[in-house]
Amino acid sequence: MRAVVFGGSGFVGSFIADALADAGHETTVADLVHSLYLRPDQHFEQVDVRDLDRVNAVVAGHDVVYNFAGLADIDESRTRAVETAALNVVGNVNLLEASRLAGVRRFIYASTIYVYSESGSFYRASKQASELYVEEFRREYGLPYSILRFGTLYGRRANEKNAVYRYLAQALNERRIVAYGDGDQMREYIHVEDAARLSVEILADEYANEQVILTGEPQMRLRDLLTLIKEIVGPEVEIDIRPVNHEDPDARATGHYTITPYVFRPKIARRLVGRSSIDIGQGLLDCLEEIHARDVGQTLRT
Repeated sequence: MRAVVFGGSGFVGSFIADALADAGHETTVADLVHSLYLRPDQHFEQVDVRDLDRVNAVVAGHDVVYNFAGLADIDESRTRAVETAALNVVGNVNLLEASRLAGVRRFIYASTIYVYSESGSFYRASKQASELYVEEFRREYGLPYSILRFGTLYGRRANEKNAVYRYLAQALNERRIVAYGDGDQMREYIHVEDAARLSVEILADEYANEQVILTGEPQMRLRDLLTLIKEIVGPEVEIDIRPVNHEDPDARATGHYTITPYVFRPKIARRLVGRSSIDIGQGLLDCLEEIHARDVGQTLRT
């Protein structure tokens, strides 16, 4: 099949593109910025999802459309409501319309478990609205879809906006990890490579017109994750868990859930866990190797 990944230059999208190419699909990476991870067996198209004419041109001829584009940072969305709506909602509707016109066989939408929650600010609201549009395009036009809701993702190619990456970088470079909350926040961590592999598996017919939760490791408390990082990096690492202070610009936990994102919603999603997965300890070590290599490279360049 011919697949196009919008947001394919990003953290998760780039791994989705790799998994698609590895599975033998003809893969296009579509993004506003060029991919640093583009492979010879992948094609790149520069596109802004808010530009419907350009989106139509890129989608034409593809069998599968993945939407991983948009503003994905909860804390950014709290102060960028208009841009969040334009990128996440209008951009998604543009992709849906282009997919309808192109006769796409499956539209894959990257959502979040925050759709079950009252947390997540305008990011959560944009995802809820976009899911409704995806479902309505199915009812009105018969466009098949799969909606993916991810656990907490981590892995290579992330940046400081990713919490696990941020904790690892702090431990390695500062010998201190600063986190906000009470330390009892529960998360289901999934390595990005596992998530990418599962995101290709959902192309099977059984996942058509389904909401699917992709998770990996069992739930883990934040303080346990930080302790694991400390054990890997070294005993001298200090763990600094601070209460949320809404006046502190560095306190990034204000829009996040504590134990569970769930409040009552009428729709039920299927849970998909891979038959094998990357152990979280091994996954953290792999991330640390990348962070260390980046830091060494930056030092040599300066």
